[in-house]
Amino acid sequence: MADTRTSGARGKRGWNATDLPDLTGRTAVVTGANSGLGLVTAEALARAGAHVVIAVRDLARGGAAAAKVGGSTEVRRLDLADLESVREFAAGWDRPLDLLINNAGVMMLPERRTQQGFELQFGTNHLGHFALTNLLLPHITDRVVTVSSAYHRLGDGVIHFDDVNLTGRYTPTRAYAQSKLANLLFTLELQRRLSEAGSPVRALSAHPGYAATNLQSHHANPLARAAMAVGNRLFAQTDRAGALPTLYAACQDLPGASYVGPSGLGEMRGAPALVGRSPAASDPGAARRLWTLSEELTGVEWQLKPAGRP
Repeated sequence: MADTRTSGARGKRGWNATDLPDLTGRTAVVTGANSGLGLVTAEALARAGAHVVIAVRDLARGGAAAAKVGGSTEVRRLDLADLESVREFAAGWDRPLDLLINNAGVMMLPERRTQQGFELQFGTNHLGHFALTNLLLPHITDRVVTVSSAYHRLGDGVIHFDDVNLTGRYTPTRAYAQSKLANLLFTLELQRRLSEAGSPVRALSAHPGYAATNLQSHHANPLARAAMAVGNRLFAQTDRAGALPTLYAACQDLPGASYVGPSGLGEMRGAPALVGRSPAASDPGAARRLWTLSEELTGVEWQLKPAGRP
């Protein structure tokens, strides 16, 4: 299969989805692709020739999304808040997978739990994607892109290893920030393990900046929901612009563990480029500790052996 990556370690001014290389013959899974950034990402990949698997909880909504996306698409059920659903999805995968786009997420919801009893934002945004990536890894040939957020800098700025469910101290912002920090630490440790195993697969992260999507409409605080609705209309960039960092990370020749976001003021908007992250998101010790904890919580373990070992 031809290598579709293009050169350039930093986003160039004006880069957009029309700059995607020809992805004919390649397969991509996009989680949460029935709306928002996921739908835009799926559309762009399909227009570039990729076969796109729309991985969603609701097959009816996924079918409607596939009709919008057009091109070569299929819909498969995946509920990231249920590890049994994640296992079923992965067990049904039997062919090479070029791109895994870990896009789906929930944001600042009232306190709720997943099917296995984990705090919903950490369980969906991190643990679900952690399990999915590891179970699919034997099939992945090119890269894993996990969507994080500039919000990883907020909350307490740490992973609460003693209680990731935030029992008795839950706030929507604290939980969301923890889950997005986990996305970055997951990518960091995933890339370290891939490199150690001699794998050509690369792990990268991206964030959309301030993009107008329906993700903000579920905030637990009605005043915050109203403020975000106004912000979406007046200040946010479009969902198409918000998807560009993910698409850039999916096709450009970037180093493993790269983090891509908008290049404008405050990383709120602008062309995609490599961006910085908080010191907590760059901590290899925390990344390894999170990986070990995530294996314990999900029951999904690392499958690739280090290079040179039987």
